[in-house]
Amino acid sequence: MSLYVRDCFDCIELDDCDDKVECLWVKMRGKANKADILLGVCYRPPNQDEEVDEIFYKRLAKASQSLALVLVRDFNLPDICWKYNTAERNQSRRFLECVEDNFLMQLVSEPTRGGDSLDLLFTNIEGLVGDVVVRGRLRLNNHEMMEFSGHGEVKRVVSKTITMDFQRADSGLFRTLVERVPWERVLKGKGVQEVRTFFKEEV
Repeated sequence: MSLYVRDCFDCIELDDCDDKVECLWVKMRGKANKADILLGVCYRPPNQDEEVDEIFYKRLAKASQSLALVLVRDFNLPDICWKYNTAERNQSRRFLECVEDNFLMQLVSEPTRGGDSLDLLFTNIEGLVGDVVVRGRLRLNNHEMMEFSGHGEVKRVVSKTITMDFQRADSGLFRTLVERVPWERVLKGKGVQEVRTFFKEEV
């Protein structure tokens, strides 16, 4: 797997430290007070098992904490309908869940191989990239080329948000409060999305 970047950009390759997942991560240094952009290129084989998927999801969750993330390439999940965010297979639904949990936007709207959208483009900042176009094949490759442009930069900010220290939490009290909810009764008849929303609100 390779990623080509013009030599005018200051980039460093990041060590992924896991040979089970086919990913290449590069940090593009921002200018002056601009944030670095994390670029990822990933290939997910069609027969990849759920265990390796979960390793990738953990890496993606960590990468998504970056102020600016761009992730591209072939994820081999043809049963996903990106227009409605639905999927037939469990592995594909788990992928959609990971995308949602990490607040990622998928920007490819055209098929990239046959009638399927296998090559995808994700970002965590609206307006960071745009003009996404599928542009034909490169030589004998059976995938369509994807072209897009960078539209903006992200300013580095010093966060003043107060966060909770979960290590000091009273886990016994939390367990007691969760056990008070009659889960079987309140979740009966609800769909997956309703259950997830209810659980998040209760927690």
